[in-house]
Amino acid sequence: MIKLGSKVKDVVSGFSGIAIGRCEYITGCTQYGVAPGVGKDGKIQESQWIDETRLVVTAAPSKEIARISNQPMSANGGPQSDAPKGRM
Repeated sequence: MIKLGSKVKDVVSGFSGIAIGRCEYITGCTQYGVAPGVGKDGKIQESQWIDETRLVVTAAPSKEIARISNQPMSANGGPQSDAPKGRM
C-alpha cells in the first residue's frame, strides 16, 4: 500500500506526481490518483488514476503534506472532482 502524499512514478508512462487518493474496486484492482502539480505555463495539470502495480514510490510525504493529511476530513474539503473514470 502506498502512503498518500508520497511522490510516485508510473513505470510504464513515466507520469509522476503526488499520490492524492486511493480507490479499491470490488474486482481487486487498486488505483491511486496522482497529481502532477503545476505545469510550465503555471496551470495545475490534470490528475490521473493509475493502477497500484504500475507505481513506484520515489519519495516519502513531505512534513507539510503529512501535517495536512492528519487533519479531519471537514478541514480538508470533500471528494476530488476528478474521481476515477475507469481502469488505466
